Amino acid sequence: MDSQFPQGDFRAPVPVITPGHSYGSITDKLTGLVLTKKTPLVWFGITGTFFMLLCGLMVALSWLLLNGIGIWGNNVPVGWAFDIINFVWWIGIGHAGTLISAILLLFRQDWRTSINRFAEAMTLFAVACAIIFPIFHTGRPWLAAYWLFPYPNTMELWPNFRSPLIWDVFAVSTYGSVSAAFWFVGLIPDLATFRDKAVNPKLKRLFGMLALGWRGSAIHWVRYEKAYLLLAGLSTPLVLSVHTVVSFDFAVSVLPGWHATIFPPYFVAGAIYAGFAMVLTLAIPIRAIYGLHDFITMKHIENMAKITLVTGMIVVYGYACEAFFGWYSGNEYERFMLKNRVYYGPYAWSYWLLLLCNFIVPQILWSKRLRRNIPAIFIVCMFVNVGMWLERFVIIVTSLHRDFVPSSWEMYYPTIWDFMTLAGTIGLFGTLMFLFVRVLPLISIFEMRTLLPEAQTKSNSSEGGSH
Repeated sequence: MDSQFPQGDFRAPVPVITPGHSYGSITDKLTGLVLTKKTPLVWFGITGTFFMLLCGLMVALSWLLLNGIGIWGNNVPVGWAFDIINFVWWIGIGHAGTLISAILLLFRQDWRTSINRFAEAMTLFAVACAIIFPIFHTGRPWLAAYWLFPYPNTMELWPNFRSPLIWDVFAVSTYGSVSAAFWFVGLIPDLATFRDKAVNPKLKRLFGMLALGWRGSAIHWVRYEKAYLLLAGLSTPLVLSVHTVVSFDFAVSVLPGWHATIFPPYFVAGAIYAGFAMVLTLAIPIRAIYGLHDFITMKHIENMAKITLVTGMIVVYGYACEAFFGWYSGNEYERFMLKNRVYYGPYAWSYWLLLLCNFIVPQILWSKRLRRNIPAIFIVCMFVNVGMWLERFVIIVTSLHRDFVPSSWEMYYPTIWDFMTLAGTIGLFGTLMFLFVRVLPLISIFEMRTLLPEAQTKSNSSEGGSH
């Protein structure tokens, strides 16, 4: 038999959880990360660093409210700069959470279970960082926010609903609310587990309130699965629609470098690319700090690296399409935009650095050995994080700073306040992420139990009996 069928042809799938675990060991391990009083010292160091950056954000935004957006480097014609660059960047980062949770759930991909919980949390925190920028871009949010959100005001002014900036508001608010509901519903069974495991009466009461009376009865599971699948179905089109709408901020304009039909799919692929890079950026250190090698295995790392590589190649195809459109259009302004952006413009360095980060460096992921090399994966992800930010810089700044009229050309130079705001939102994101890891289950406990061999055996036997 062995000679007829070579080793490996009918091998069982690689497990997504290291063998040797039981229901009890999974529960103890994952609840212990939160209910223990011993927090790793490195957690305090990382969280403290992020919190210092968050304090810088508070200073920068306070100074902005006192002095207006003149403290930024924005000018005419570069009226959009770090504010919209960072907005699009953060919205993109949030896409992987919804993709991992919703789409991979609908496709019944078991390997999502170890990473979906903190990927969903990453989505919420990224959206929280993103919405800061359009609000504070107005300079005086309490006076001008009605241009962004249609609330009644004394001047009876309403936003222009034909503006893609208003589409952004509705798309992002819908995305954030559905993602939050999806995340919380998934937490309910685990919150009940924490309620039952907690010793401190105050914690027991708190987790009990959050668990909404969950008792694990059959009717509870039926309702839970219906609600979870419904929210997954609602979240799936949002993965495509949200960043498509964000791309309309640029694609519906007539500015060379912006009005391109490739933008919607190109932006969506870029968002997933950036999102998976950030998931890996978070998963690798969290896996090391908390010793989660049994739950976040090399299979997870390799699968995410493969998705990163595929979406990265789609993004590079978008770059090629942009260059082709500029050349093939025969339009002198489009061709000038291409030359200014790529060859001899003052910001050409950003385009070539973008290609290095998003195209050249990720090519090492074609190697299986390097896809399973943790330091190499982490370095690639850091390059992608920087490269995807540079992509937004290239699209926005290089398209605006030299438009149709040479007399209006102007260079853009960010100020210290631009950098403080960007670094501060990174601090906000990191602080929220590591607080979440400390106070809530970062891996779904009940879903991890379903991956055990005994759970699979029971499921198969019940299906066989029904037939």
